[in-house]
Amino acid sequence: MKRSSVYDCSMIELPINHRERGNITVIENDITISFAVRRIYYLYDVPGGESRGGHAHKTLRQLIIAASGSFDVILNDGIIKRIFVLNRPYQGLLVTPGIWRELDNFSSGSVCLVLASQEYDVQDYIREYEEFLTWEKNDI
Repeated sequence: MKRSSVYDCSMIELPINHRERGNITVIENDITISFAVRRIYYLYDVPGGESRGGHAHKTLRQLIIAASGSFDVILNDGIIKRIFVLNRPYQGLLVTPGIWRELDNFSSGSVCLVLASQEYDVQDYIREYEEFLTWEKNDI
């Protein structure tokens, strides 16, 4: 399996359909994003100074969107770190498997929407950073 890099992750512009009474953005499986959505969840009411994430996935792909407010997503492939600021509901961050991610710096009232390629599977998670580094070395 190819080793994942933070450069495999990217921001994408989602389509905005302007309407007289507001905008709408539609995300379609295998059209707007490169995978079929199997799970949707959202984070909200994250207390100031708290972070979320702090794990990697072995096979799961995600699209992370700031549905409201803003927050930072710190991606780490074991060698390089990149920070993405999410603050627009028509932009999403595509995160590939094998990337350590942390979400931080949540603004008041922010909502983090996540579209995932798989249903929840505890076996897909790597929750300890040292274990992630070992897994990355062995996954080349």
